[in-house]
Amino acid sequence: MRAMGNPPEVWIRALPLYAELQRGETAHAQDHLAHGVPDLRVSTWSARYDDLLKRDLPLDEHEIRRIQEFAPRFNELRDELAAHNVPDTIQHDDLHMANVYQHGEQLRLLDWGDSSISHPFASLVVTFRFLDEINKLPPDDPWFARLRDAYLEPWGSGHMRACALAVRIGAFAHIFGWLRQRDFLPDDARQAFDQGFAIVLRRAIAQTLDHPGRDSVV
Repeated sequence: MRAMGNPPEVWIRALPLYAELQRGETAHAQDHLAHGVPDLRVSTWSARYDDLLKRDLPLDEHEIRRIQEFAPRFNELRDELAAHNVPDTIQHDDLHMANVYQHGEQLRLLDWGDSSISHPFASLVVTFRFLDEINKLPPDDPWFARLRDAYLEPWGSGHMRACALAVRIGAFAHIFGWLRQRDFLPDDARQAFDQGFAIVLRRAIAQTLDHPGRDSVV
C-alpha cells in the first residue's frame, strides 16, 4: 500500500478482513500465549505503565512529568475499557501501509513480528498514525470515522466507546511493545532506535490531555 500512497479506500476493505481474523483468533488466545506470543492483555497494562514510569526515556523533564501525572487517569480509562469485555486476541501492532499488500483484488497482511495478545481495537493506533503523518489527514477528517466503523462492523454494535478508549490508551500499549524490543538492544543500537521511539512516546503523550470529544474517534 505504500507504493499506492496509503489510500484510505484500500484500508476500508482491509480493516474488516483484519477484524474478522481477530475475532476468529479469540478462541486461540490462550494457546498463542502458551507458545510465546507476547502478553499485552489489558489486564497487564497498569503494571506495565508503572514500569514505564521507572524507565530512562528519551524525553525532556516536562514530557516525563506529563506521563507521571497521567498515571491515575490512565488506570481509570484502563478499567473502563476492561469493563467493556471485548476479548483479547491477536493484535498486529504494526498495521501500516508497508505491511499490507495487494495482488489483484486480494489483500495480504505480512510482518507479524510486533504482534501480541492484546486489545484488538488498539490495532488502529498505528493505522491512524500513518494516515495522519503520511496522508496529512486532520483529526476531524471523515475518513477516520468511516474506517473505524468499517473495522468495528464485524464486531457488532455497541463498541464505539470501547474503540475510542482503546485508540487513546492503546497508544501507551504500543509503547509497551516498543519497550520489549528496546530491552534486547545493545547500548550502541539504542540511540538510533530512540529516534523513532521518541516519536511514539510523544504521540502517546498527546493522548493525555482531556478535552471535549477527546474519546470520540482518534
